[in-house]
Amino acid sequence: MTSKRLLGTVLAAAAVALPASAAVAATADEPLLWYQFDELDGTVVHDSSGNGHDGTVLGGAAWGDGLEFDGIDDHVDLPDDLMAGLDAITVAAEVWIAPDQASPYFIYGLGNTSGSRGDGYLFTTGNQYRTTLSTCHWTCEQNTAAGFDLTRGTWNHLAYTLADSTGVLYLNGQEIARNENVTITPGEIGGGSTAANYIGRSMYPGDRYLKGSVADFRIYGGALAPAEIGDMAAHISAEKAAADADAIDLGDTSAVIGDLTLPTQGAGGSAITWTSGDPAVVDETGAVTRPGPESEDATVNLTATVILGSVQQQRDFSVTVLAEYDDAEAVAIDAAALEVINVDDARSALHLPTEGANGTTITWKSSKSSVISADGLVNRDEPGGATYTVKLKATVERGGAKEKVKFTATVPPLPEQADYTGYFFTYFTGEGTASGEQVYAALSEGNDPLHWTELNGAQPILRSDQGEEGVRDPYIIRSPEGDRFYLIGTDLKIHGSGDWDGAQRHGSRSIMVWESTDLVNWSEGRLAEVSPEDAGNTWAPETYWDAELDAYVVFWASKLYETPDHTDNTYNRMMYATTRDFVNFSEPQVWVDAGYSTIDSTVIDHDGVYYRFTKDERSNTPNSPCGKFILAESSTSLTDTEWDFLTECIGSGDIGAGEGPLIFKSNTEEKWYMFIDEFGGRGYVPFETTDLAGGQWTVSADYDLPSSPRHGTVLPVTAEEYERIQQAWQ
Repeated sequence: MTSKRLLGTVLAAAAVALPASAAVAATADEPLLWYQFDELDGTVVHDSSGNGHDGTVLGGAAWGDGLEFDGIDDHVDLPDDLMAGLDAITVAAEVWIAPDQASPYFIYGLGNTSGSRGDGYLFTTGNQYRTTLSTCHWTCEQNTAAGFDLTRGTWNHLAYTLADSTGVLYLNGQEIARNENVTITPGEIGGGSTAANYIGRSMYPGDRYLKGSVADFRIYGGALAPAEIGDMAAHISAEKAAADADAIDLGDTSAVIGDLTLPTQGAGGSAITWTSGDPAVVDETGAVTRPGPESEDATVNLTATVILGSVQQQRDFSVTVLAEYDDAEAVAIDAAALEVINVDDARSALHLPTEGANGTTITWKSSKSSVISADGLVNRDEPGGATYTVKLKATVERGGAKEKVKFTATVPPLPEQADYTGYFFTYFTGEGTASGEQVYAALSEGNDPLHWTELNGAQPILRSDQGEEGVRDPYIIRSPEGDRFYLIGTDLKIHGSGDWDGAQRHGSRSIMVWESTDLVNWSEGRLAEVSPEDAGNTWAPETYWDAELDAYVVFWASKLYETPDHTDNTYNRMMYATTRDFVNFSEPQVWVDAGYSTIDSTVIDHDGVYYRFTKDERSNTPNSPCGKFILAESSTSLTDTEWDFLTECIGSGDIGAGEGPLIFKSNTEEKWYMFIDEFGGRGYVPFETTDLAGGQWTVSADYDLPSSPRHGTVLPVTAEEYERIQQAWQ
């Protein structure tokens, strides 16, 4: 760890209006206890308040940049009865939490323990960052909660104040939560007698210890003012504000023709406000009004002010807004941008756009409409038949301007039909290792779907170097013609951060895409943005061909937020969009909105009926007994938003909890297999049924799956495909 004191001092000097550190000591309320953790060795933490409240280091915590805790048994034992007689309190701490911190855990706790649980306490945890008071155990808790996890692997300044029934929670000098109905005072806890006062340890003996570091810890016998909290945190908030300012990316602003997305919150928790040098052209929300066709381009200066606690940073951006195009310019630009994906190897329906980005209309003509129609449908010759060459002509027009663009399409004959003689399994292995969030693969032992051989020496066969540089939940689909494959996955890497809350508030809105014609040679991976701007994440994408739409329906889970900075509490909905080429997508639609989080839908069709299996994300409680297990539904329309209920609680009693279901039909009999990911446990566990509509699934009796397989796909393959995969990666 870099010394935060040295780094904070350098950054604070560059920030706006930063206070001197002596200002903290000059507050009206002197600290009751103040551990600066500047010792170099020993087992005593000296109290700098002058009140003699020294602490004792237990478990072997190491002195370094503050005091470093190992997450096993390290903690600091504080003196007893620290809160006796207090009607108000402030607790502040500087904390670094390790990325692999186990849960649940307390950063600090002041109170008592009785048997296996806490018995009256005040504590702070980084899980759904909150400070809590209780006069008994968890049933008496009164929370002031931020609603998100603390970011790990970085220093944060935490503070909580309580006075006059109002608890206020701060992060890096900024108020982030408030509870005006706290009826417990600190002095009421234990009747003033508290014998379990710790830093790095919980009042609950079964909880985990803190893994990380603490560099400053203070208790005041009153509630400090917001400005005092801001001053105390300034050396850390200056660093984070500077990083948030540097991280602002508006993209290419040298030739703007549409509205800009101006961030209102930084990853470090800062608020970002905007001012414009010419609001008539670009206003403070990013809305753009282009000059008229006869006018010159306009250049506008935008200023971002990044605010975190008492710290402010500013950054300027120059934006050039292009004048409106006249008809001829608009047509020329849209014609030049026109492309047809896979036109030189047209195996499936093509996306032929009908509108240009600049208000043009596009119409199409085909030289062989029986092979490729004007709306892009492809009709291939029989296996062993002719390869067709088709001329496609697009007419791009707006007003009186018109331009024609020509393409030559090559349409191969259909492939020979062949029976499936094995299975190809793609998956990821989890966030516990640096390479676990990549695409792994295994091959079945012939037509046995329950016994597998890992491929490529149990190393990934595909790696993402795009976006977040991790790919989870890989899903493969075979085109309806049988000879093109798309592999899509979640653009997400949790290893090294552990920040699940951040991943759902400010995660990727894109999916990863690869394509292949032989399951061995894959294209370069690419990101395809599918989620709307109010989405915080794009999780577990899957896809299914819809013959009625002549398109793939791609579906995934997203949290949709009402606030621009995604600070409100919401839940995952299942979304969908359609595509023919995994480059051009329709506008996303809500597919499933249960009123609570549902994720990980997968679909299979049988005899004209679609069967959908989805994870119920609720906690497993008496009110939601099927939470963390699988729900089954059916419909005759893939994009219907009202499906018929079949059953729920699939997996309950056989696994601890389940997600990421994959489903496939046996190659040899009327039987279906569903692998359910026992997250936090064994990974995939196979279930089977002979009646999809019946909803009865039993664990397979004998199976040998790859090591730690997580959410993926099992794809039936032909003998030729099986041999090709085996030769490439065995």
